[in-house]
Amino acid sequence: MFTQEQLQDLLTFSANGEGIVSIYLDTDCSQQTADTIRLQVRGMLRELNGAHAADAEIIERYLDHSYDWTKPGLAMFSAATSDYFRAFPVAVSFRNRARVGHKPYVKPLAHLLDHYAHYGVILIDRVGARFFEYHLGELQASEGVMGEDVRHLKKGGGSSAVGTRGGARGVQGGSRHEEEVAQRNMRDSAAAAARFFAKKPIRRLFIGGTAENVAQFRELLSKQLQSCLAGTFAMDMTAAEHEVRKQTLSMLRDYNAERENKLVETMIAADARGANGIAGLDGTLQAVSDKRVDTLIISDGLRVPGYVQDENGFVVANLARSPLSDQELQEVPDVIDSAVAYTLANGGHVEVIADNADLEAAGRIGAILRY
Repeated sequence: MFTQEQLQDLLTFSANGEGIVSIYLDTDCSQQTADTIRLQVRGMLRELNGAHAADAEIIERYLDHSYDWTKPGLAMFSAATSDYFRAFPVAVSFRNRARVGHKPYVKPLAHLLDHYAHYGVILIDRVGARFFEYHLGELQASEGVMGEDVRHLKKGGGSSAVGTRGGARGVQGGSRHEEEVAQRNMRDSAAAAARFFAKKPIRRLFIGGTAENVAQFRELLSKQLQSCLAGTFAMDMTAAEHEVRKQTLSMLRDYNAERENKLVETMIAADARGANGIAGLDGTLQAVSDKRVDTLIISDGLRVPGYVQDENGFVVANLARSPLSDQELQEVPDVIDSAVAYTLANGGHVEVIADNADLEAAGRIGAILRY
């Protein structure tokens, strides 16, 4: 499974001027065959500079002989002249793309870590609950608890035989007992949920069940778990784990899309006020160079040629705005990817956002600043 440490390994790698091939693939074999995917990869590799024939051979050999095709996403990085190859199968599919640069192209992996890291799921009913911990779309741990069975009192049974009023009391008493048992079960489930997630670094939580059960249960959760709640959904307690994973991955995408829209709004509003936000290419790259960026926000697919100085993390697209001469800088085909790498190396976050009209109008790039 891909980790923050592996991302840091990619960020610190330099191809020493020879270039590194970065390739991302949708390897979901439920949608297309492995042979079809291999043909797509060959086509992508043919479009690369011919100087990377050795990297193309390494990548194809890995797909032919080493990859097990069980995961729907795959990222690979190859710099044959530096004897460097890394492959990261993941449980979330990528959009097919290939890049050659002086550093690994890490935007999709940064997006993966930001969107799909550490989330939890609870399925709840009136008897018990099931708990799931996920990271990057993969199940890490699960557990279940069962309480006392909630039995319905049948009409005509028990004290209902003694007159209408006695019968009414019997049914009402039975109903009260059912609710008491169900409430006790939910309290026990909430306590079990707190124990299950206590040492798990979940950032978002989803709860599944009937609308009534979910509404009752969420009020019993600890404050910490309530603060993580990102959505609820209808699902039976006996649902298969793959159904839970599929449903919550879809909800996670929707949740992140809404969060991204709000982030863009915040960035544009802060820029308009002259506060801790900046929009547009030149100002954002300057903020990256000054190490002021807390969250870098870019449109998916944005690529801009420019110049960098790796030693001090300087990036610029327009030489007229650079205090350094072109002899002091290295020309790169995509200065945005360098800005991503420098932001992550300096402890910032990166948001890669698709199909946001406001971000497009603001220049396709911006940032929330630390100060």
